[in-house]
This record gives sequence, structure tokens and C-alpha cells, in this order.
Amino acid sequence: MNNFRLNNKNYEIIDAKETITIPDCFVKDPNKIGSGHGEAKLYVGQTTDTTTLDFFNNFEGNIKCVIKKEDLQTYLLDCENEYLYPDQEYRNKDRMPEIFLEHNIKVSRLEEEYLYFEIYRVDVKPPRIYINSNDKAYDVIREISLPNISYVSILKLKDSNNNYLFYFRPFIEYNIDSIRKTEEISIAEEENITTSERESIIKSRIGQGKYREKLLEECPFCPITMVNDERLLIASHIKPWVKSNKEEKVDPKNGFMLTPTYDKLFDRGFISFEDDGTMLVSPWISPMNQKRLGIFNGKKIKALPTKGRENYLLYHREFIFKK
Repeated sequence: MNNFRLNNKNYEIIDAKETITIPDCFVKDPNKIGSGHGEAKLYVGQTTDTTTLDFFNNFEGNIKCVIKKEDLQTYLLDCENEYLYPDQEYRNKDRMPEIFLEHNIKVSRLEEEYLYFEIYRVDVKPPRIYINSNDKAYDVIREISLPNISYVSILKLKDSNNNYLFYFRPFIEYNIDSIRKTEEISIAEEENITTSERESIIKSRIGQGKYREKLLEECPFCPITMVNDERLLIASHIKPWVKSNKEEKVDPKNGFMLTPTYDKLFDRGFISFEDDGTMLVSPWISPMNQKRLGIFNGKKIKALPTKGRENYLLYHREFIFKK
């Protein structure tokens, strides 16, 4: 049984709906890209996929939901790069840094730490299933979200009295190439590093050069799968490259060699590790997908080289892992 604590109350995690894309038609001004005015309904699935209706209990009765103020603040922090250096063609592209500050102020002034709301199924001809809400918390999601690169995940929770609660949380999925371009421009403009240092730092961003070589010397295989074919191994940063200083960017202790699936899970914060190699698994991966992936809380990864990586792992658990 997967247990979850929310607002000082214990719940059982029944399921997770992991990635509901936030389209441009859903968001409000001033974050929009297109010419429409925006609509409140959000596409969540189809009737042909029975798991969607099962997830929402066939929309029988009120669908009670909650979103945390802290999660909204974290989302905005994660979006900062896109707000300050917009890659998408927003209507108000020149104003996005200013809009970022406005959204942060608005969220910080929310009085409740837990914002409760109710959703209902929109009367749209099947097979498409849409949800909507008349409540303030739902509108906040629409107001601060960046279209196309954001998504909402939902945990389906049940308390000891068999009452259901649906916990919403917004996330952002960046275009990695765009981020890399912005970061490399920033590095190129630094004056206190040599050309060779600059090249080494940029190569470390994509797991190349001496950074990868030193990682392979220490651990020439993925400690989770034990795969040792270098062509299938990715040099993954523990503390993200964008959050690291120039020394941390090229420090081999700030990395693991992982196969692609585990690299993505670790990079996106769906798994993390204790200092003794014990795996932590995010509740935002559904129990079924955890089973399919063979990951679970408490799994011991004996070959994981944690010595000298304790501070980086602490950062990952505190700021990257999706708790």
C-alpha cells in the first residue's frame, strides 16, 4: 500500500494520472500564444480508454480536489527561465519577465496553503472527456500556466473513510535544446574563464568530454541495470547543470552513469537516492507504472557510487525529487 500525507491527514494512493497537457486554449491572458480568449474546460482523456473514467469514479457525485500553494510557487520557480527568456511566441512576449513577477506576487498572497475545489465533467459529445470547475483554485492554474510546455498530474487519494480526494500539481517540461542554447550563451559571456574551460563546461552539459570520461572511469556501468555498453550510458548530473556553478558542472562526483530510462526518471525527479543507495520513488508515478518499471521505495542499489556525492544527493532530494 502506498501511503501519502496531505494537510495533516493520511491517505492511500489509489492511482495517478501523470501527464495532462495544458494547451494554449486552456490558459488565460497574459500567458496565451494564440488569438483565442481561452476556455476553462481541460481535456483529460477519452471514453475509449476506460482507465480515464475509472480514475474519476465515472464522475459520480462531486469530484473533490486540492492544490497546494507551495506547489504553485515551485512551478513558477521552475518556469523562471521561460518567463525571463521566452522561447515560445507569447502574445505578450516582451512583458513575460514582468508577468512572472505579477504571478509570483499573486500566488504569495493566497491566504490558504491548501486550495480546495470541485471539478465536473463537461457535456461534450464522446469520446473526448473534458473537466471544468467554477472555483478560484482552478482559475489560478489557468492564469499562471505556460501553454504546451506545462502539464498537470493528479493523485487519486482515499482516506480511511473511503472518501476520495484528487490532488492536482502543475509541472513544466522544457524544450531541452532551447535551455541549452540559453545556458551556453550565458557561459560564452562569462569573462573569468578560459576558452578551454568554457568548452569543457559546455560539453559537460550533454555528458561529453572529460566529465564523461572521469565518470566512466569510476563507474563504467549503470549501477541499477548493470548495463556496461558505453553507447547505452548517459552521464547524468545529480545537481542539474543549470543550477550548478562552473566547478560543479564538470565535477564527476556530480553525476551517475545511467541507462536512458533511469536517466530520465532521475533527471525529472521521479526517483532519487539516499546516501546509502536506497531508492526513493515519487508518488507522481502511478503504482502500475512503478510496477512495470521495477522501481519501489526502499530498493537498495548496492552498486550506486554515493561516496563523495552526499551533498549533491541532498540537493537532488530537496529540490529535484517530486515528493
